[in-house]
Amino acid sequence: MKRFRYLMLAFVLVTAEAHAVVIRSDVPDATYRVPNDAWPALADLPFEGHGTLIAKRWVLTAAHAVQMMIAMPEHRYVTIAGKRRAVARIIVYPDFPKSWTQWNQLLENMKTEDPSAWMAGFASYRAAMHDIALLELAKPVEDIEPVTLYRRPDELGRVVEIFGKGATGNSLTGAAPDAPHRTQLRHAFNRIVAAKNQWLYYKFDCGRDALPLEGMTADGDSGGPVLIEDRGTWKLAGIAQGLNGTKSDLLDMRAGTFRMGLCGQEASSTRVSFYARWIENTIKSP
Repeated sequence: MKRFRYLMLAFVLVTAEAHAVVIRSDVPDATYRVPNDAWPALADLPFEGHGTLIAKRWVLTAAHAVQMMIAMPEHRYVTIAGKRRAVARIIVYPDFPKSWTQWNQLLENMKTEDPSAWMAGFASYRAAMHDIALLELAKPVEDIEPVTLYRRPDELGRVVEIFGKGATGNSLTGAAPDAPHRTQLRHAFNRIVAAKNQWLYYKFDCGRDALPLEGMTADGDSGGPVLIEDRGTWKLAGIAQGLNGTKSDLLDMRAGTFRMGLCGQEASSTRVSFYARWIENTIKSP
């Protein structure tokens, strides 16, 4: 039951134990690997998961990825450029606790409820979910330049770059359920196929239209950056969130055959442009 519950959490969030980069099966892994300083503003959460430094005292991440930090004050820190930085305050989007409760209720019925009915509840949950959080650091970060937010709602069709240190695998095998959630830093690229309300979506394409370093996130990458290049500068457009799961994924999970990161799967990211005003107002407020 524990393993099943974990797999189902991976269905949308890849949970507070959340989402590395799964790569093309026909491209060497070494091509995706990058040095740890390749994206200096990347913040590592304790054990797994990421965030991005967006101001000297602020890290932007996924709300589901900080649930352990909320429950365990001794782990309220992030690591940026190899240095541990204490977190003074955790601010999740106001509606998130309600949706987190709804998600846990969905989990209780996931194995037994009619699949179509469960997917309808899942769709309702996603429509109301706001998976975003800000971490206020105890001291400003002076040695790393923060990343600028991408505010324009024109993400559709744009190529994005993703980073992550979580579990890895390839497009044929996916990431193994027991793969480590903190590994070597990798990056990959993809293309936004939908930008709807609070979500951005991209699809793991393995066909002739796949990008040279096509990839998607997996367990251990939650909260990590989804970047768009804007006039020569890579800006933060999204926050790695999870799998935009289908009924087929649900049935595979029930059968114990599900793998994250297979060809054709669609990943969801929290859309930064949708929340730009909330981010700015939260940072400015005392």
